[in-house]
Amino acid sequence: MSSKPKAEAKVAVLKGQEAEDAVLAYIKRMNRPFGAVDVSANLKGAVPKAATQKIMVALAEKGELVQKTYGKTTFFVANQANLEDMPAEKLKKLEEEHKTIEEANKALAAELRTANAELAKLKATPTDAELDSQLRETAMKIKKCNAHLEPLRSGSALVSAEDLAQLDKEWTQWRAEWVRRKKIFHTFWALATDALPPQDAAALAEDLGIEYDSGEHAALEKGALCAPGSVLGKRSR
Repeated sequence: MSSKPKAEAKVAVLKGQEAEDAVLAYIKRMNRPFGAVDVSANLKGAVPKAATQKIMVALAEKGELVQKTYGKTTFFVANQANLEDMPAEKLKKLEEEHKTIEEANKALAAELRTANAELAKLKATPTDAELDSQLRETAMKIKKCNAHLEPLRSGSALVSAEDLAQLDKEWTQWRAEWVRRKKIFHTFWALATDALPPQDAAALAEDLGIEYDSGEHAALEKGALCAPGSVLGKRSR
């Protein structure tokens, strides 16, 4: 059979001076604002709520407590003028304890920063599984690169003569087309900007998004690759 929970021991209800002393002692010990409901509850009902309110009002009238009203709520706090001053020795001891605890906190904070930095470093380090995967990928890349290098090592021709001839044919064809279109543009542009000052013509070209040949293009046009009779991969003699 399940045992029944034990009934909590009843708290003796205090009355008169005992109730007043209990309320005052509690508020002084806690030294913070309280309402009657909280004090009665914290005293486990030893002083009923109604009696607690009356006692606290009476203590305020005696100067033992200070009464503050915020809207419809009333709070009571121990009269600080009646509290005994803390001895200088005890205050000094507390200050020393505070300093010791503060230094310990600083040391712990430094340790925490170090631990966090180490944790971040560990998180950034790849796991064994990730390393294995990276090693496999690297090995495959090396194998692929070696396969590309094999023809060079064996001395085989990388591009056949037929392929070179086809490339040269296409280069000649499309470069001639580019030269033709470039001439058409220059002719048209000269007609369109004939009446414009040079700076206006330049501004118009910029507005239209026209891009002229860069220095690299000009150098290429003057190079051996574009010389008459040149062949891709060979220089004319």
